[in-house]
Amino acid sequence: MSNDLLIILGVASAAAVASPLGGMAAMALRPSSLVLSVAVGFAAGVLMGTFAFEMMPTSVKLAGLALAVAGFLLGLALVYILDLYVNRWKMAGPEADQKEAVDRLHRRRRPRGSNVAVLAGATSAEELIEGMTIGVGATFKPNVALIVGLAICIDNLSEGMSIGELTLDEEPKSAKRRILGWTSLIGLSLFLSAMAGWFLLKGLAQPVTGFLFAMGAGGMFYLTITDLVPEAESHQFQQSSAIANAAGFLLVMVLAEMS
Repeated sequence: MSNDLLIILGVASAAAVASPLGGMAAMALRPSSLVLSVAVGFAAGVLMGTFAFEMMPTSVKLAGLALAVAGFLLGLALVYILDLYVNRWKMAGPEADQKEAVDRLHRRRRPRGSNVAVLAGATSAEELIEGMTIGVGATFKPNVALIVGLAICIDNLSEGMSIGELTLDEEPKSAKRRILGWTSLIGLSLFLSAMAGWFLLKGLAQPVTGFLFAMGAGGMFYLTITDLVPEAESHQFQQSSAIANAAGFLLVMVLAEMS
């Protein structure tokens, strides 16, 4: 077994296990809002640093600026369309002028699942992109896969905690089974897509690999900005989420410079 395959197996396994671990931590510890703010904010910062210092520079190097931009926009658009589909094609923030109209629509036509199902289902779809990104990254530079995998591992741990907290609030009687079920599905989605990315996409031309890597960055960027950052900010105490976000961002900058 090659060293590169061992790396992808280790990275994908760690990132996959992180989600159920986050769910179990939520069940065992019932983390405070401050802990959630710091954990989710740190994960958001790590992911943003990964886009800025590893994923997009690597994509530009492999595919050129135009293809990297196109790949990023396509990945962002695909996840945005999935988000719209789950929410019946209408979304609005709590302070938006359109919020009342969107709420009326969702009372008539509920989003496709409970809050937990929507969050976990969207996260499972996200993992397909993130896993593919790990696999693609490992095909041309294992160090990139390590940094991307670290970012996704931290992300999955925080998302597992968020899913656990929401499930405990909404469905306390069946919370343990649902938390372990959803977070295990999320971990399995990531692991399988990482393996598919490694075995099926290895050997592609560098421009194609760079384009796919940029697609992964675009999808992950959308989810970071629309899910993780607002989630961290909603729990923050004295801007704890912003401080944690900055710490995660700087950590990846340092790791990228050292790699």
